Amino acid sequence: MSQPLTLVSHLLCPYVQRAAIALHEKGVAFERVVIDLSAKPDWFLAISPLGKVPLLRVQRPDGGETVLFESNVICEYLEETQPGARLHPEDPLARAEHRAWMEFGSAILADLWGYETTKDAEVFAQKRQALADKFARVEAALGAGPFFAGERFSLVDAVFAPVFRYFEVFDRLVDSKLFDALPRVDAWRRALAARPSVRAAVVPEYPEHLMDFLRKHESLLLTRAEEVRAA
Repeated sequence: MSQPLTLVSHLLCPYVQRAAIALHEKGVAFERVVIDLSAKPDWFLAISPLGKVPLLRVQRPDGGETVLFESNVICEYLEETQPGARLHPEDPLARAEHRAWMEFGSAILADLWGYETTKDAEVFAQKRQALADKFARVEAALGAGPFFAGERFSLVDAVFAPVFRYFEVFDRLVDSKLFDALPRVDAWRRALAARPSVRAAVVPEYPEHLMDFLRKHESLLLTRAEEVRAA
């Protein structure tokens, strides 16, 4: 029998979302505990070596607890231990390729951070170009879809779904046009947005929380949206 699992989360964190998606895809029951990263509780700091989410608290058969950190590590553990749909290919080479694309998704998130938080127009342009270049590489790697590996949902999909979720909000403000010339990527992100596990990975108020985040950082993305509305 599977041991009880607790996912320590933040409302916006894309890395938390990939773990939550994997849990939902496998149909594994879990408890979710949400913390405020701007006021990290002492109990969290005591068990999180990096002071980051997600954490997966796993109760051991002997009554003790193991705390896993880093989202890809958590996803790999779930793949190796939990029942339900397999989220990695069986072939070792294909599996390694998927792991590489998961890392590529994390690199995109690094550029997204700058894109969404900067107040500087030059940095904004640089980050937008970096995103365009990376998404073009993804376009070249995709097949007929609907998912990264075709009909089968995988951990690569779990990694990229939170990436694309940002643009559901961003493009309501100012259309980035990042996906206009990328039909495969655009179709993929729409398929992921409709996936029940992807929808369940965040609270319904996610767009409002993201907008609050942009306001807190005085994001150039938000400023440009306000300028467009005022024009």
